[in-house]
Amino acid sequence: MKQIRVEEAVGSVICHDITQIIPGKVKGVVFKKGHIVREEDIPVLLSVGKEHLYVWEKKEGMLHEDEAAERLKNLTAGEGLEFGEPREGKVNFIAKEDGLLKVDKEALMKLNSMGELVVVTLHNNFPVKKGQKVAGTRIIPLVIDEEKIKKAESFIKDTVIKVLPYKPKKVGIVTTGSEVYHGRIKDAFGPVIRRKVEEFNCEVLGQTIVSDNLEQITAAIKSWMEQGAEMIVCTGGMSVDPDDLTPTAIKNTGAELITYGAPILPGSMLLLAYQGDMPILGLPGCVMYNSRTAFDLILPRILVGEKLTNEDIAAYGHGGLCMECEVCRFPDCSFGKGV
Repeated sequence: MKQIRVEEAVGSVICHDITQIIPGKVKGVVFKKGHIVREEDIPVLLSVGKEHLYVWEKKEGMLHEDEAAERLKNLTAGEGLEFGEPREGKVNFIAKEDGLLKVDKEALMKLNSMGELVVVTLHNNFPVKKGQKVAGTRIIPLVIDEEKIKKAESFIKDTVIKVLPYKPKKVGIVTTGSEVYHGRIKDAFGPVIRRKVEEFNCEVLGQTIVSDNLEQITAAIKSWMEQGAEMIVCTGGMSVDPDDLTPTAIKNTGAELITYGAPILPGSMLLLAYQGDMPILGLPGCVMYNSRTAFDLILPRILVGEKLTNEDIAAYGHGGLCMECEVCRFPDCSFGKGV
C-alpha cells in the first residue's frame, strides 16, 4: 500500500472500507475495499474527512482481485453462461438459458485446494433456469500473486462449468396392461409422462396401449421407431412378475440394455436401453404416484444429449434416496445430487 492525496487518487484501488457517518441519517460503508476511485468520488471522499487514502500500489507479478477473478472466470467457464461484472474479487456465473449444469468436480477440487481463490457451484447435473446463478468465483486477498493464477491455467485444460441446453425430443409412449387395454381401469401413466416431458418442450407423438402380450409390446415399440420417435417411454409390465413382459419386449427390439434396476428410490425398477442413440425407457409404477422418481433424474441428462452408461446410473446410489417431503422442493433438495 501507499498513501496519496485524495485529489491524486483517480484510478487507484482503495485498500480498506471507508465509512460515512451522518448523525441521525447514515452510518455505513460508502466505498468498499477494492473500489477503483473515479473523479466523481473525490468530493464524497473529502466530505467524509479523507484527505489522504491508502491505495494499492501496482507491482509486477501481482494482480488486483477483480483482474484475477476475471482470469479465473475465463479459465473455468464454458458454454451456456453469462456473467456479472467483477466486483470485490467475485464474478457470478448466470445460466443463459434453461439447461443442465455440468461441473468437472475433479478440476473444481484442484482449484479450491490451491488457497487464496475459490470457485463454488451448484451441484453437478442440476437442472437450472435461465437467469439463475449457478456458480461464482472469489479471490480471497485484495491482491494475489499472478503465479497462482498461472498455475491454475497450467492444469485446467477444459471448461469446468457449463450449462448444456435441452434438446427436445419426439416421444412415443407404450403402455402395457390388460386392465387398461380392455378398459377396466383408466390409464394413469399417460398424463404423467406427457406432463413431465412437455416441461422440457418435448413433443408427444402419441400413446399406444397394448395387452400383456410380448409380441404386441415389441411391435408397439418398433412402430414408434418407424414413426420417427426420438425417445420411447414404456410404462406398465415392469415388475419381476412372470407376466410382466415389457423388459423382454424392449430387449427383443434389438436395443442395447444399459440397466434394469437403478440405485434410486423411488424408481429402482427403472430400465434404460438404447437403439443406436435413441433411448428407450421402462418406467416403474411409482412414476404414477410419486412426485419425483428416477425418471426425473435421468430425463434432463438424456435431453441434453448424454448417452448414459451403467456407471452413470450406479453413481446415483450416493444421493439417490428421495426424502419424499410433504411439500416437494425438487430440484432444490438432495435427491440425485451425489453424482
